Amino acid sequence: MDRSFLFTLFLLFSVVASTISADDDDLLIEQVVSSDGDDDLLPHAEHHFSSFKARFGKSYGSAEEHDYRFGVFKANLRRAKIHQKLDPSAEHGVTKFSDLTPAEFRRNFLGLKRLRLPADAQKAPILPTNDLPTDFDWRDHGAVTGVKDQGACGSCWAFSTTGALEGAHFLETGELVSLSEQQLVDCDHECDPEEYGACDSGCNGGLMTSAFEYTLKAGGLEREKDYPYTGTDRGTCKFDQDKIVASVANFSVVSIDEEQIAANLVKNGPLAIGINAVFMQTYIGKVSCPYICGRQLDHGVLLVGYGSAGYAPIRFKEKPFWIIKNSWGENWGENGYYKICRGRNVCGVDSMVSTVAALHTTSD
Repeated sequence: MDRSFLFTLFLLFSVVASTISADDDDLLIEQVVSSDGDDDLLPHAEHHFSSFKARFGKSYGSAEEHDYRFGVFKANLRRAKIHQKLDPSAEHGVTKFSDLTPAEFRRNFLGLKRLRLPADAQKAPILPTNDLPTDFDWRDHGAVTGVKDQGACGSCWAFSTTGALEGAHFLETGELVSLSEQQLVDCDHECDPEEYGACDSGCNGGLMTSAFEYTLKAGGLEREKDYPYTGTDRGTCKFDQDKIVASVANFSVVSIDEEQIAANLVKNGPLAIGINAVFMQTYIGKVSCPYICGRQLDHGVLLVGYGSAGYAPIRFKEKPFWIIKNSWGENWGENGYYKICRGRNVCGVDSMVSTVAALHTTSD
């Protein structure tokens, strides 16, 4: 076997091993990425931190807190370089989460409640796949609302749910209506009867299929403007059935097969999916296609499209990719969106996919 290939393989293994040998928390990251070594990068950390604070409006209550956050920031600088090596087709760097520890990030900005779908979940029918378009994006067809921001609340599952129903409602009625995540956060406590304690729990997480079940039972969701998002789960349920604008007809889970996922996306609208968000904390842009990524799902997002050719410079070939709408605001990723490569269930992206159909209701 070619020695240069073996040496390259050894270097890759060394990078992966050095990442995994750290604490599990260290697998989440984010920061400034440079081709220079750590010795050159860290002396500029104070400048990077000042720029970070100015860009994202960060301030701290005391000198001790400031110094602590600066320490976290420097640790994340090192981790971001590792992420860039493990995911060279994407760009990783400083994000608005760069002063958070991985544990803080997971606690406040993820929120997918469980790692698997209910055993009794209805399965989506198998669809034909021979005439699928090469590229497809529901944003081009008017089925996707603007990027929202869940804030420091583990309510990603609610945003994934509303996004899917917004798209389904558009397909059914021709109306694009922004729906209320806060209604789900405040009012949805749907549980899986087969798993004790597995309930939708506001800022402490939930599951999209459970939220669809709640919405079906409640009769539907209100508009965003009628039941606005607060980013907390300390309020009471204020649901007004007279203000329902979108209702669920049925929902189902989609096969892990990527052609079936694409077919359901094209036919039924944006899909609610789960993903492992380990590389998303540091993501800035381009197509993410990490060499190694866990499939333990911890974040709910919305699949809105796919592309046929996202260039991966290290692998010297075109990479098809999924287009994902996130709920961390437009000042994250590619204006609030994430691209991840297709083909091998990277980061568990194909493992938890659900589709919803809407009843024909119209808003006033």
